[in-house]
Amino acid sequence: MSARYESMSQHPFDATKAATPPFPQPSPVKGEGDNPLPFDAAKVALPPSRGEKEGGVRHREVVHTSMSPHPLPSPPLEGEGENSHPFDAAIALRHKPPHRWLGRTSADYWNMVSPYGGVTAGAMMQAMLDHPERRGTPLAFTLNFLAPIDAGDFAIDTELVRANRNSQHWAIRLSQAGRVLAQAIAICALRRDTWSLVEAAPPQVPPPEQCPPAPPRKATGFLQRYEFRIVRGTPFAENPDSLSHVWVSDLPPRPLDFASLTALCDSFLPRIFLRRPKFVPIGTVSINIYFHAGAEALARHGAAPVLTVAQAQAFSDGHFDHHGQVWSADGTLLATTQQLVWYKE
Repeated sequence: MSARYESMSQHPFDATKAATPPFPQPSPVKGEGDNPLPFDAAKVALPPSRGEKEGGVRHREVVHTSMSPHPLPSPPLEGEGENSHPFDAAIALRHKPPHRWLGRTSADYWNMVSPYGGVTAGAMMQAMLDHPERRGTPLAFTLNFLAPIDAGDFAIDTELVRANRNSQHWAIRLSQAGRVLAQAIAICALRRDTWSLVEAAPPQVPPPEQCPPAPPRKATGFLQRYEFRIVRGTPFAENPDSLSHVWVSDLPPRPLDFASLTALCDSFLPRIFLRRPKFVPIGTVSINIYFHAGAEALARHGAAPVLTVAQAQAFSDGHFDHHGQVWSADGTLLATTQQLVWYKE
């Protein structure tokens, strides 16, 4: 709000908004620009591999083609071989002290016009988890997608907004060429032994090994990185409701942690595709996640599939929502999530 609209009759809330300083805009990363890289060989900075000293910059020759927005890399560098899980490679970040992290989009998790929203959320979560000032484990994470993310380099800026003895409040922003494309707020806290009760209950479903995996709809992209075993809800059909029960796991299997759980919370099939067989363009506007389990519960879960349960509340005015739950195989509630999705008619 511009200061010229302030007056003696202005509401105190509006005056407060006018006086609040904006979140500092991130400066462009060296090499970033509004134009994509040319369709020829280029050098790209890569994050340090495991065991490599931070601060050293590696480069790889990459070739761009008109068939894909992503570069085709040359043979893997040391530390990026077959033992690296595609998800870990996709969220790999290089620290640029004090509060910036540099990464690059991954063809393995590409969606229609941008990266899969879950891998973007996972990378932003990982930036906060890697911050040396972070204490405790995630309790809440809310991410708003502001604009499509292009293939290529990105920067994530983290800010510890406020902290006390028990909790921390974080602001996280992802940008390309100085343009903020996704922004998140998160809460980390120390988990303590207290009286506990879970009123929600998982649905009664067959174990994952008794449910055949669904064939992927595309031969490339993020759908190749997850295995879906559908128990309830037929995609692209007129189901009586949008309720779905699906076993989901990383492909290849990977032990669960907060970054991968964050990504899995965006793996729900869009609810509109459970009510109508027609395909329409969609895009996640906002996703909210509450984490109900700590690091020990995630470690105990391992690489087993998680049971995802979700249902929409309403479809209207070009948007729909869903409320979802993520359960471990032993019946532990790992996370609950809400999402708002845009669709085009």
